[in-house]
Amino acid sequence: MNVKIVISASALFVGSFVLLNGAMADQLGLSPHILLVAGPPPAANPSGGRHGMEGAEKSSLTVTPDYIMGPEDVLEITVWKNADLSKQVQVRPDGRISLPLIGDVSAVGRTAAQLTEEISARLKSYMENPTVSILVREVNSYQIYVLGEVNAPGKYPLKSKTTLLQAITIAHGFTQVAARNKIVVFRFGKDGEGLNKIKASYDDIVLRDGSDQNIELKPGDQIVVPSETMVVLPSR
Repeated sequence: MNVKIVISASALFVGSFVLLNGAMADQLGLSPHILLVAGPPPAANPSGGRHGMEGAEKSSLTVTPDYIMGPEDVLEITVWKNADLSKQVQVRPDGRISLPLIGDVSAVGRTAAQLTEEISARLKSYMENPTVSILVREVNSYQIYVLGEVNAPGKYPLKSKTTLLQAITIAHGFTQVAARNKIVVFRFGKDGEGLNKIKASYDDIVLRDGSDQNIELKPGDQIVVPSETMVVLPSR
């Protein structure tokens, strides 16, 4: 429940909170010295529902200078004193964005600073000393995909550092026919080109000295747990 409070000079600010004195508490019908969070509520879709929840999740993700951009992230690119070259773009599934004059630029796997440097360098062919800034407007790429023989396959958001075993837990564990020692993680290569295959064994991680297989996941990772009943044909 959001409570709109008009704060007078008799309220004492403590960090991000408001400490109420006795008089204000009486007016609000609250106990004295209660702490109320100050600031606007999380952003939500006016129509509510799932889209509103997704908006709140995106806004809760912190974008730091070392944030690595990924597919579907929305970027606001500003070229100083050039409105025609300034635009808001979404990173395509192939990991690239398109800009006037310079065409396609690879964005996946880079920080905003690294992408800014390349765009600036390529614009020097058309203008003198271009000044470029990039703002990550929406974080949509921090997702992993858990597929195959798990009880709840699907797409899951990455909100913090997550290991392979944690991802299996998030997907409610293995099914009875899961080949838990034949897990495969597909990961995009550098600049979003190609897929690398990483193999892992649950028993090696848990029962043997295979902790290095319990890898930290990256945005876009696809975890596949095959079935024990699958028939593997020999390669020719």
